[in-house]
Amino acid sequence: MSDRRGYFTADEVRSAEAELFTRVPAGMPMRRAAYGLATIVAEELRALTGGVAGRTVGLLVGSGDNGGDALWAGALLRRRGVAVHAVLSNPERAHREGLAALRAAGGRVVERFEHPDLVIDGIVGISGRGPLRPAAAEIVAALDVPIVAADLPSGVDPDTGAVDGPAVRATVTVAFGAYKPVHALAVPHCGRIVLVPIGLSLPEPRLAQLDPAGIGARWPVPGPDDDKYSQGVTGVCAGSAKYPGAGVLSAGAAVAATSGMVRYVGSDAEVLAKFPEVIASQTVSETGRVQAWVFGPGAGTDADARDRLAQLLATDLPVLVDADGLTLLAAEPALVRDRSAVTVLTPHAGEFARLTGAAPGADRVASVRALAERWGVTVLLKGRATIIAAPGQTTLVNDAGGSWASTAGAGDVLAGILGALLAAGRPAAWSAAAAARVHALAANLAAHADAPAAAPISASPLLAHVRPAVRVLRALGDQG
Repeated sequence: MSDRRGYFTADEVRSAEAELFTRVPAGMPMRRAAYGLATIVAEELRALTGGVAGRTVGLLVGSGDNGGDALWAGALLRRRGVAVHAVLSNPERAHREGLAALRAAGGRVVERFEHPDLVIDGIVGISGRGPLRPAAAEIVAALDVPIVAADLPSGVDPDTGAVDGPAVRATVTVAFGAYKPVHALAVPHCGRIVLVPIGLSLPEPRLAQLDPAGIGARWPVPGPDDDKYSQGVTGVCAGSAKYPGAGVLSAGAAVAATSGMVRYVGSDAEVLAKFPEVIASQTVSETGRVQAWVFGPGAGTDADARDRLAQLLATDLPVLVDADGLTLLAAEPALVRDRSAVTVLTPHAGEFARLTGAAPGADRVASVRALAERWGVTVLLKGRATIIAAPGQTTLVNDAGGSWASTAGAGDVLAGILGALLAAGRPAAWSAAAAARVHALAANLAAHADAPAAAPISASPLLAHVRPAVRVLRALGDQG
């Protein structure tokens, strides 16, 4: 079983479909897709209303194959006693066989829906680009029932997940044959995502998401011969008199992520007050052996901070650079560009713009890959969908499942978790994606703790839930 889910571009899927068409009878892939779509719609109707027969489903039908998928699915639903009404965006170009099947089954073509229980979005597929056209946008905006998207929500770019105008926001998206980047990069528009296999032979993915159970199985835990040094010693150079909390959060996260030892560089007494197991020193040169460094959160951008960063980057150890460290690198990229040891940069969108001179833009994956290749580093771009790229490697993505971690200090916690994994000897890109998953899960656990409903959090409860989040993933790993 793979430890990751792959996502495939529109071009990759079209190539795989062309190969499939040489192996199976004409129309079979569409029939498979439509059967899967109809099955999911029936399940949704049952969950919504308690039954299938006697319910009403609307079809939003475009002129491409996605419209054909919706029409064939409508024909199958009609045979199960569902009233099916289709609105055709372009009647002359509607999928001929699918429309004939719908009409033969007793489905109707209408101008407008009248109180459907659910609507299937079959407006555009992977060849579609740009927002919904005005007529379709008007219909979608008027809907107040669940929408099941055929393959992807119309109006959302299949390869970038970008939304630049009216678009469908689905309750469920039924992906045909393969997951596409949109299914990782625009989850709020996709809703729950269900894959329907149709027999595609796919290449190795260039974009993937780590499986939570796989993360848990590879998370560092002490073996019978381990000691505090062999489990990974994380060095943390963070915080200052102006930002004392940054050191607390970064060092505390490294402790919680099960580092064998955490060494802290700085004069912040609060770090030791909160975490007496941390070993502190005043300078980098006084610090004992470490296996990876975290630099930047609250560290300042003055000459002293610059010199500390340069000192760390001059070592042959993995170095994670965050926050103030990224501001220093933006002013002096040469500090890191020629480095042969592992370097991980963890910017948010604003810091990314300072590093590159431009915002990530609509194609965030391409932008992160370009920076990683140009500077020879691993880059983690923060966001609801966090993107991790390293030169010559599969790009990784982690959908957080929410935005609970969008709070001051949360990035300091992420830096500490990631630093602990680097110190344990895990590969940089894997460490970044695994840290992002634990960070997101910890935020979710914190948001749902001690309350009947989820509530906004701050960084301190997020930090308190890092270890429980690790336990959850470890349990999944043990089961898998």
